[in-house]
Amino acid sequence: MALLRKCIAEFIGTFVLVLFGCGTAVAVGCSTSQPNAAYLMTALAFGLVIVAMAYSIGNISGCHINPAVSIGVFCSGKMSAKEFIAYICSQFVGGIAGGAMLLAVFGKDSGLGTNGLYQDNVWLSLLIEIILTFVFVIAILGVTSKTSNGSVAGIVIGLTLTLVHIFGIHFTGTSVNPARSFGPAIFAGGDAFKNVWVFIVAPLVGGVLAALVYKLLAGDEKPEEKTEASPAAPAKQPQKPAGANKNRSKKKR
Repeated sequence: MALLRKCIAEFIGTFVLVLFGCGTAVAVGCSTSQPNAAYLMTALAFGLVIVAMAYSIGNISGCHINPAVSIGVFCSGKMSAKEFIAYICSQFVGGIAGGAMLLAVFGKDSGLGTNGLYQDNVWLSLLIEIILTFVFVIAILGVTSKTSNGSVAGIVIGLTLTLVHIFGIHFTGTSVNPARSFGPAIFAGGDAFKNVWVFIVAPLVGGVLAALVYKLLAGDEKPEEKTEASPAAPAKQPQKPAGANKNRSKKKR
């Protein structure tokens, strides 16, 4: 039952990310060929969704809402294979639902905020997306390595995603999230669907590399215990031992 709740949370989070992130890109006319204020608006939309979801569902599922994040957490040994598979499926279904909503609202001709190859170069696009995802995921693993960072983790992760988008939109439209790319692509069709494998493979590779590099950098440092398989779960306040207040009152007498 607990895993089901996590899956529902991941579905909702990914749906919201695709709808509001990609939806903003369509609404403001964000284009890789015309750098303008729409870049910043789209980048902020993706970042703010992460902040909102981190403090909404972070204490339930950890707010991965991204297969690249989940594979990074899995490779770090912080979630089981069963959880990993369940999370991935929930995220892709959420991405598809978000894509369907975009289709209903904006229509197929809008492009639905899909990603595209940079200069029609598959290898360069793969490299760019791997680097962007590596930066995003290693930031997540770093800021969530200490429970004391729980109160600010969502903000840091959201700002990192904003940064990644500001830089990456010019090249590929910025994916760093297979579910975010797959959902809109299956409804847009054409080149978007033909090339979507790039935006599935590259983020997953980037997530794995981030986990391996962070583990190497952290060395033998033992991560603090977490209550969720996540990065963005808010920190829980330590509970006082039962009877602590009672004993204290006795001492005063």
